[in-house]
Amino acid sequence: MFRFLLVSLNIDAVLREVKIAQRRKKLQVMARGNGLSDTYTATIRQLKAQKGNKSVLGMKVLMWVSYLERPLRAEELRHALAVEIGSAGVDSNKIPALRTLLSSCLGLVTVEASSSTIRLVHLTLQEHLLSDPTLFSSPHSTIAEVCLTYLNFASVWNLSTTLHSARSAPSNMPLLQYASIHWGTTQEWA
Repeated sequence: MFRFLLVSLNIDAVLREVKIAQRRKKLQVMARGNGLSDTYTATIRQLKAQKGNKSVLGMKVLMWVSYLERPLRAEELRHALAVEIGSAGVDSNKIPALRTLLSSCLGLVTVEASSSTIRLVHLTLQEHLLSDPTLFSSPHSTIAEVCLTYLNFASVWNLSTTLHSARSAPSNMPLLQYASIHWGTTQEWA
């Protein structure tokens, strides 16, 4: 499994290069036998170097998926990424398309077909991401702020008081269950 993952990530890195000389250089680096950790580091470096907001989106996705209390379905994560701290609601024009979300991560995340959950491509990636405390700035606090902002949306406040649980929340509020249960669950507070 590790060899396949390593080969897959390295091939993706080679194919992202647009010039033959750049591709040859990547192949030479691969031939030196870089390990999985080096490949993750190189892929994250490439992710950060993407143009526009793709790098920001990719890093946010990696942060969320690495530090969640439970895996999020694609729709939940898309909504979480659209929340602006202090806003009164989610602007549907700011919800990233699933394809954009995945492509911004350069193959480091995937969608489970059976459950539609977003996950890292391998457990070793989570270990790699968590081993670098400088990679994300206050991830637990960031997730908590997004969840609290979501819970303070007018649409949440306007929900019926007869709503028995977040599980029966309207479909236009996919993050409600996660936000209401896990907004304060964090290791960073300790």
